[in-house]
Amino acid sequence: MTEVLAYPGVQVLGDDPYSDHNLADPYPLFERMRAAGPAVYLQKYNVLAFARYEECRDILADHQTFINGAGVGPKNLHKEPSWKPQGILDSDPPVHTQLRKAMASVISPKGTRALRAGFEDFAAQLLPQLLARGEIDGVKDLAQVYPLRVFGDAVGIPGEGRAENLISQGAMSFSYFGPEDERQQHFIEQGAGTFEWVMDHTARAKLAPGGLGAQLWDRADAGDISAEAAPLLVRALLSAGLDTTVIGLGNALKLLAEHPDEWAKLRQNPRLVKFAIDEVLRYDSPFQSFFRTTGAGTVFRGIPIPADTKIVLFLGSANRDTAQFGPDAGEFRIERDAASMIAFGNGIHRCVGQPLTRLEMEVVLGWLAEHVERLEPAGEPVPYLHNTLKGWDSLPLRLIPA
Repeated sequence: MTEVLAYPGVQVLGDDPYSDHNLADPYPLFERMRAAGPAVYLQKYNVLAFARYEECRDILADHQTFINGAGVGPKNLHKEPSWKPQGILDSDPPVHTQLRKAMASVISPKGTRALRAGFEDFAAQLLPQLLARGEIDGVKDLAQVYPLRVFGDAVGIPGEGRAENLISQGAMSFSYFGPEDERQQHFIEQGAGTFEWVMDHTARAKLAPGGLGAQLWDRADAGDISAEAAPLLVRALLSAGLDTTVIGLGNALKLLAEHPDEWAKLRQNPRLVKFAIDEVLRYDSPFQSFFRTTGAGTVFRGIPIPADTKIVLFLGSANRDTAQFGPDAGEFRIERDAASMIAFGNGIHRCVGQPLTRLEMEVVLGWLAEHVERLEPAGEPVPYLHNTLKGWDSLPLRLIPA
């Protein structure tokens, strides 16, 4: 690696973090990026990249210097307007404050607790069927099916068409958070028509009364948000409780199947489930990277960065940083206190929907820990290669009943 003239002292990296090889196993590259200094310059993408925990945490916390309003992908929305209306993730205060307040009023601790019974009921229907089968695909049979049902019902979105549209829509939307390449084009083509389906089915008339989606429309009636913002927030709500859960649950099943000693610990002490969820999200973060934009010229860690400059943060690397998580950060250990992980972001843009993901994962893993003696790999898993998301496309598992 050599220094780049635009950023004196910053090492130039010729590797491509978005190649098939590095998406499937990014951690050796992440280790080299962290070792190179507080930042590296990704030559292929002409962008300053941050891979250490401390830098990523501090950038995410400073929403005034490093803004979201120009988009959280490589495209600068100040210069190239988005194909879709901007929502809670790619807005700044005061608009973001208004949207987040409305979202938080729906995803309150009381409201989240009220969802538990419905989540547990469907787990008690689905999981015994899967256990009776013995061998399953952990992604297609469980990690996708469970959240599509329970969270779709909680939002109040019609059941018909969920499976065909919601997963593809999320994959397409998050593909814009990475580079414009053949992979992004694949997900755009795969998701054709799904954005329109989601916007249509998040209209007030399509949502079940009393659901989380209808509650957001109530916020519009109260004047807290505009009528135009309501369906966008319902769509963001779906992403909050669905996309992260599908990826996170699949990652949890794979890691616990590959680490039988950790599974045994969870079975012996079910109260470790919340620690296990944090550790899964730290060890294999569902969202690997996000972009930010400098709102003004700044000097960060001694690096002068001009105004309106895109930078990229690798959260998947930050969550493996030994400086934060100790020399065994590369090991999966459910008793670790991983609460400081930043898989959900940090600061005012920290994922407002994270309690929903945690609840869904807690219910599923809790049931499995009680009823499944062993989770075992039953074949070669197929990685889900996506420029932003890290998970599994297929995960053959064997469930041994207790």
